Amino acid sequence: MKSKLKKILASFILMIVIHSIFSLDIFIELGIYYPHVGLLYVLGLLFGPYGALGAVLANVILNFYSGQPIMELAPSAIISFGVSYLAYKLWYVKIKDYKITKPKLDNPYHLALFLISIIICGLIFSIVHANLTGIFYNTKLDEYEFVSYFLNFINSAFILGILGIWLCDRINFIDTPNRSKRHANERLYRILFYLMITATILSTMSLLFVGDTNILVVHVMVIGILLFAYLTRPFNHEIESDGGSIILKNIVRIFLAITLFIAVSGIVLSALNYTYITHLNNINIYLYIMPALIISDVVITLFFIPGFVILKYIENKVINPISSFSEIEKFIHENEKIESEGLVDIYSKYVNEHNEIGTLARSYTDLINHNNNYIENIREIEGEKERINAELDIATRIQAASLPTEAIETDEFIVDGYSHPAKEVGGDFFDYYMIDEDNLAIVIGDASGKGVPAALLAMITQVMVKQMLEHNKDPSQILYSLNNQLCENNPECMFLTMWLGIYNLNTKKLIFSNAGHNSPLIKENGKFIYLNIETGLVLGIMEDFDYVLEEMTLDEELVLYTDGITDANNINDEMYGEDRLKEFFNFESGEEPIEPLLKDINDFTKGHDQFDDMTLLYLRIKND
Repeated sequence: MKSKLKKILASFILMIVIHSIFSLDIFIELGIYYPHVGLLYVLGLLFGPYGALGAVLANVILNFYSGQPIMELAPSAIISFGVSYLAYKLWYVKIKDYKITKPKLDNPYHLALFLISIIICGLIFSIVHANLTGIFYNTKLDEYEFVSYFLNFINSAFILGILGIWLCDRINFIDTPNRSKRHANERLYRILFYLMITATILSTMSLLFVGDTNILVVHVMVIGILLFAYLTRPFNHEIESDGGSIILKNIVRIFLAITLFIAVSGIVLSALNYTYITHLNNINIYLYIMPALIISDVVITLFFIPGFVILKYIENKVINPISSFSEIEKFIHENEKIESEGLVDIYSKYVNEHNEIGTLARSYTDLINHNNNYIENIREIEGEKERINAELDIATRIQAASLPTEAIETDEFIVDGYSHPAKEVGGDFFDYYMIDEDNLAIVIGDASGKGVPAALLAMITQVMVKQMLEHNKDPSQILYSLNNQLCENNPECMFLTMWLGIYNLNTKKLIFSNAGHNSPLIKENGKFIYLNIETGLVLGIMEDFDYVLEEMTLDEELVLYTDGITDANNINDEMYGEDRLKEFFNFESGEEPIEPLLKDINDFTKGHDQFDDMTLLYLRIKND
């Protein structure tokens, strides 16, 4: 209720203020007699029946104060209210596919609706008041008075309407209709509208020929009845939110700013040249009595009509295509193909145009096709990747199953190992098992490269070693045979390092041979040192290489590893190194060194990505 009273009060005060300002002699001399009547349209448009009521109350008071009799005030007030409310009704009429929004001047449609509704309201208001003058003063209708009413109405409604719509939209102070439960008979109200316009035009055309008061009364009554019958039209549509083109809004805003400047310039021009105009010979009567309005309207018309045509052209040929192109946004979803079928109708009407819009439409079409092809290829790649990942997962489990999963622990010794590939599968391997009751085989190897090729070479080598150990217990001879077999069929020139040893539980002798692998750590007298051994040649490079068989007594502990451990890097590109590995075992007093070593490496690298396979194997002799 407070909001309604605010709108009535605001309309009332604004009507009084505008009338007071334009009551100055200079405006009257320029023909601006009734500028406040244009506010009937503006306030009705913005505030609906509440704005119309406040404006009419103020108008009645102003006319009464100026000496107009009550009998003349009553029909004038009724028609004024109807015209003011008509502005509200006309704005919210559904026309074709155009959106119904609150009053805004943001596109050519709203500009046209604004201007046409001003002309309709101004025509009805002017002809009825001209007829009322003839009725109450029993005079032949004066076309000059009609023109004066009409020009004052449309000029002030146009200028004040632009300012009012902009201001009220900024402060969100606009009344919008609620959806009615009563259904509108569109055909009936369309007929009423056309009859109202027809009656108004006929009354205007008879302006010069009618002198009978009774006929004037009939004109006023017919127009009034049709007007208020049309005002009963219910509102059955949703008011849509503002969703127009931002570019078009800015263009229209600039267009209206220039229009207002021209309108004011026309008034200022007529004021500056008023004396000159009134002393012209054979001056047109309208220019004489209303120089500001006539000059301003001529200047506006010369600018507005061509400007409006250009604006409409820009909307149809530039803005609408761009807005259509922007609809692609709702068809775009991450990692999904664009629904090109839904965009065919949007772009098809532009692709054949030989201009920038046509080029843009064709580019969009090509982009959509390329994107969809790319997504389709990506999906195929992803499918293939999933298949490969599934196979790699199987390969990972197979490789893990080929390595020892549990330590071997007896009263004489304990042997255990750990391996972690840098990728799904790796080229490192280790193995330990009892060849017979007295001999324990220990093997560790590192195939060149990483991933599947290295894993295949490592697994093949591991199987071959196991088979050879069944018939031969000389590590050097096994490496010799293994090297020759790998050299026979090695088109990729892959190689691997390997250390192979056999520990005898009875004699505590360890015989071993090395094929290019890292020197093991051995514990003697409670301290770890690197064992000085023959390096040997890596397997798979040169045939018939004789590997050295070495022998030693193992009383305490043996540690074997691959270079993935010593070459582990931190964020400063520093390597873990052999010295740090030796220090770790010399200071580590735990029974199980694998977990502590992995933690020490992780603390050193600080989460830096592992770039090589890591494998560790240790044999500890129990001397208790």
